[in-house]
Amino acid sequence: MNGTEAAYTAAEMRAVETRAIDELGIPGIVLMERAGLAASSELLRRHPDAAAATILCGAGNNGGDGFVVARHLHAAGLAVEVFLTGAASRLSADSRTNFDIAARLRIPIHERIAPARLRRGVRRADLVVDALLGTGFSGRPRPGAEALIDAVSAAAGPVVSLDVPSGVDSSTGCVLGAAVEADLTVSFHACKVGLVVAPGRFHAGTVTVAEIGIPPQIEEPTTVSVAGRDVLAEVPRRSGRATKYSAGSVLVLGGAPGYAGAPALTALAALRAGAGIVWVAAPADTVAAIAAHRPEPIVRPLPDALELVERAGALAIGPGLGRDPGALEQARNLAIRHAGPVVVDADALFAFAGDLAQLARRRLPAVLTPHEGEMGRLLGQPSEWVRENRLEAVRRAAADAQAVVLLKGADTLVAEPDGTVTAVPVDVPGLATAGSGDVLTGAIAALLARGMEPRPAAVCGAVAHGLAGAAAAAGKGPAGIIAGDVIEALPASFGA
Repeated sequence: MNGTEAAYTAAEMRAVETRAIDELGIPGIVLMERAGLAASSELLRRHPDAAAATILCGAGNNGGDGFVVARHLHAAGLAVEVFLTGAASRLSADSRTNFDIAARLRIPIHERIAPARLRRGVRRADLVVDALLGTGFSGRPRPGAEALIDAVSAAAGPVVSLDVPSGVDSSTGCVLGAAVEADLTVSFHACKVGLVVAPGRFHAGTVTVAEIGIPPQIEEPTTVSVAGRDVLAEVPRRSGRATKYSAGSVLVLGGAPGYAGAPALTALAALRAGAGIVWVAAPADTVAAIAAHRPEPIVRPLPDALELVERAGALAIGPGLGRDPGALEQARNLAIRHAGPVVVDADALFAFAGDLAQLARRRLPAVLTPHEGEMGRLLGQPSEWVRENRLEAVRRAAADAQAVVLLKGADTLVAEPDGTVTAVPVDVPGLATAGSGDVLTGAIAALLARGMEPRPAAVCGAVAHGLAGAAAAAGKGPAGIIAGDVIEALPASFGA
């Protein structure tokens, strides 16, 4: 998909490095030198007044990168101190070479360090560099490594991680034990998956990618990509000959008594996202309450409104639907049997709890938009498990439902049934507000109605929703935006 950049797992990055070494003959130690030089240059650029640096190095190649950083910071005049876990005899060949160079330069290197000693070292440094575990790490750090990671939290100055914060699984973003809280992560050659998927994303701080000399022809296919605003170039532009029907028609099904606001927000968002006409199908006793929000959506009572199903370009099922068994059964049947594009959200997701395979019967993949709690119910897992295993959760749901699944969050993830995932970083805390998800559902439904395929519709909807949230926050303040503010900012976000 245009407008996305690859994010690498540990295995994918290892394959790229191996090809660069084996096919092109680029020595591994050259890649290590380029990585350390790039990281040290970034540090010096960002912190020109730093006078002292403490560097924590592990026994693998990440530690070797750390020794290169130590040498370049030393050459720039900083007082550098290196803490090496274990003994130098355990270092890889390339790391040992850079260890020896640092030692000959008389850079202080402490081996087999104790956490208390490291804590003292990080307290007196202006910069702390984490080169402990690197991209090859997965699982939970060993107790000794956990103690060292915890010691880094005593740092008085900025903490910079090389490639990935120690304790974060670079391939999944999982954090099973202690993990470094970095202010900056310098990722080599390309972004790593664990830097964009929570909870790892929240340990990475600012992420910058450093080029280390691997030519573009060595690129490997990846299963995770990161979407930027450029994806919105794929959104169809409205023709001058368009009518309200050809521009895109959406039917929103929901609005149980007491929940009139949710379908109203979804309908308005769909209109602001470019749909030409939007209907709302709701129980008769909530029609007036929904219609009172705005005059533009056409609100019709159930069951008469179901005649609109075949006229609509896309259905948005679930906003404010409620848990009435009859309503859930109706939503389930529509989601399974309707041949056209469908977004399944909110209470409609409850209808598929533990039985996502029902949706696999659809010819065209549905789009599901759960938050962590809803995802947990869909998969029969606690929401805490989803929070800790977001990549696995969204892939499992997409495979089970044979659908496009969007897992909401600051690291919104969009998965296809084949396991391909697009991450949409959303740095707008204010979007954690009631009705925000209803707005996203409306935006995606509008894009489906305008002719987009399920995956790009979900990705572009999420990007535009994030941009609209950022614009609203810029005008209202980061904690004061409401769903209506996001809706009003949607048209401009699609033009960004």
